[in-house]
Amino acid sequence: MMRLSFFCIFATIVFVSGQDQDGLINSNVERTLDLVSHLPKEIISVTIENRGTKATRYYDYYVEPQHVNNVAYVGAVVKGKNNDDQGNLLIKQETTDKTKGAVYRIALPNDLRAGQTIALEIEVAHINALRLYPAEITQIERQLVLYKANPYYYSRYTTQKQKTTVTLPTDRAESYTQIPKPVAKSEQTITYGPYENVAALTRSEITLHYENNNPFLTVSNLNRWIEVSHWGNVAVEETIDMYHSGAKLKGPFSRLDFQRRPDSLSAVKTFKTSLPASARDIYYRDEIGNVSTSHVKEMQDQVEVEIRPRFPLFGGWRTHYMLGYNVPSYQYLFNKGNQYVLKMRLVDHVYDDQLLEQVTIRIVLPEHSRNIEFYPPPYGVERLP
Repeated sequence: MMRLSFFCIFATIVFVSGQDQDGLINSNVERTLDLVSHLPKEIISVTIENRGTKATRYYDYYVEPQHVNNVAYVGAVVKGKNNDDQGNLLIKQETTDKTKGAVYRIALPNDLRAGQTIALEIEVAHINALRLYPAEITQIERQLVLYKANPYYYSRYTTQKQKTTVTLPTDRAESYTQIPKPVAKSEQTITYGPYENVAALTRSEITLHYENNNPFLTVSNLNRWIEVSHWGNVAVEETIDMYHSGAKLKGPFSRLDFQRRPDSLSAVKTFKTSLPASARDIYYRDEIGNVSTSHVKEMQDQVEVEIRPRFPLFGGWRTHYMLGYNVPSYQYLFNKGNQYVLKMRLVDHVYDDQLLEQVTIRIVLPEHSRNIEFYPPPYGVERLP
């Protein structure tokens, strides 16, 4: 049996400076900050110009010191329809510096020579970045959160022109910082800028206090069991511990009030899990036994399972369940002679905007399997003995 364990949240600390990047500037930056879910996401479209005399192959993306531990993912692609290289660019976290923050070095597809420009799209996902304010609410109150950010694009390079657009879940903002000017609000969108000639490593702070009743779900532990059979079948079972990470429920729960107002704002009553299109023999169980309130919908490219716990989840409440299914091995097991390769998703889609704190995968191979090699995905995975 092969056991694998990985954590979705990790950070590595090292510092490097790119001496060949001194001539780079950000000629234009359009930054979108999506605050719709409990995981803030940034999409940064940046046009980079080399005004130096030497070519460079790298671009450094900086994260401010106070946000270093909140970054869960950084990805980048070359922007532009006519560009042939549309795959994800190689990114390496180089360092964390106490005063400047974390550095993610993005490898460009080709040397950026003097006078040339390139447009990148950088995607960043944050975790544990929202502060629940207030921290406790009744079951009929709205859930409000605070988010603090920099209105400027934080970069080691000078930025000629930039704009930040913030998208909220609703148009109900309790308050938001209205400087540095210009700042404009239109329904769910708040726009900061445009700003011109912003110096490198410029730091400022804006605070947004707004309503967010979207599901604040977090998986504290997921155990995934994959068993490959001799008889053309792969069995998968996931045991999941999940909790509502939103504002905690203040006071006792009233079933009567919940029935009167089944649309309780922050409560999570159901969520959807996506399984492979060939999944069959699906079951959903908890400590008591089979949960019959779930619904299965077969779609063209997936099987959608609506998970409905026995009770609604309010802030601080937990649930524990098992979800299992079978898939035919010919879709995931490939061979050349007596050499076999198993290729499967490491984790299924548990729910939209999922946050998995710890995941353990156990893979059971047929008896007498030998010469086992593991090819991990492009993020931190630890193979246990």
